Amino acid sequence: MFKTRPLLSALVNYRQLLETNGLKLLCTMSEEARDQETAKLLKRPNEVNEDSAESATKRIKAEGEHNEDDKRFPKKKVVLLLAYSGKGYYGMQRNPGNSQFRTIEDDLVTALVKSGCIPGNHGDDMRKMSFQRCARTDKGVSAAGQVVSLKLRLIEDIIEKINENLPPQIRVLGLKRVTQGFNSKNNCDARTYAYMLPTVAFSPKDYDTENIAAFRLAAETLQKVNQLFALYKGTHNFHNFTSQKAPSDPSARRYITEMSCGEPFVRNSYEFAVITVRGQSFMLHQIRKMIGLVIAVIRGFAKEEVMERSWGQEKVDVPKAPGLGLVLERVHFDRYNKRFGGDGLHERLEWEREEEAIKAFKEAHIYPTIVKTECEEGSMVSWMATLPSHDFEATVTGTQDNKDQKQVHQLLI
Repeated sequence: MFKTRPLLSALVNYRQLLETNGLKLLCTMSEEARDQETAKLLKRPNEVNEDSAESATKRIKAEGEHNEDDKRFPKKKVVLLLAYSGKGYYGMQRNPGNSQFRTIEDDLVTALVKSGCIPGNHGDDMRKMSFQRCARTDKGVSAAGQVVSLKLRLIEDIIEKINENLPPQIRVLGLKRVTQGFNSKNNCDARTYAYMLPTVAFSPKDYDTENIAAFRLAAETLQKVNQLFALYKGTHNFHNFTSQKAPSDPSARRYITEMSCGEPFVRNSYEFAVITVRGQSFMLHQIRKMIGLVIAVIRGFAKEEVMERSWGQEKVDVPKAPGLGLVLERVHFDRYNKRFGGDGLHERLEWEREEEAIKAFKEAHIYPTIVKTECEEGSMVSWMATLPSHDFEATVTGTQDNKDQKQVHQLLI
């Protein structure tokens, strides 16, 4: 009776509608036809109910399977230590809706779903697993010590199962439990990057860059390079070392604790060196521009005073070195380790046991890729050829005005 009352009401409304339009079909219908019409009206809600019930059953079943997995392997807050070669990827951070621009997180999330570490719907919305990366590396940039925090099902042999579903150039090297409120980005005190480059980048402006293999960096040049890098130490306004950042923006002030270039070494007949920089945090393209400006000074395209001027209020044209050689070496959690590392419940976020695996991955996937790509494509030498186009004496605005005037002149011709 409960189910048929709304249906009878619907029939009455239907009859009134027909009568209003001057139609008396329902009244003149035979009893048999009327019964058939009633049967049709009664059938439709049942069909809808059956479809809804079937969908609900499937949903409940799927949720039940997830619940069973969650009971067997409850989700816990952890950090993963990642290493990857960035060549062929459009950076670390996932871009939903842009599947043609593959990122490291795209492949990582796919592996987490396939290995059973997270439910399938968590892959569509990363907030459901409280995902956070420590550093957002750019296109082509690699990492030997990236750390991400998230909630995972702690399945058996978890690292091995995740890696089984990852390409060789991405690897999970470690996993540690952390506090429930841990956030890998917000809890990070500092980040250390390395930049591997051919030493010909420090050659004089009149050096024949076609003869890269013959170049060897002089000890006095390396000393001068490190004197310039040392100027970056401390807190400076780096608004000229990123994009769309005003001089008055407080976030442009960044603290650098260390920056130096190591001794050169030879790979594939080319001489390379590694620049190391540690800072509290870095803005988009900041490190590449810091290195680019020092190269411009060493090669004689800019005066040393431009470095001091670049931290001032005016806009300075700062060149951006290629992204190929940039590697996120490690991230630091000193405050977290001091507060929770000795509480007996949580591990310190240090990776001494993984050092050999980190070194092996760099030797197998990161360094060979940088050396091979540099030797085959010559990204550094190609970039060096653009240095004469920079006007280090003028402001960026003035330089852009000159470019605009040239374009207008060309259009008039």
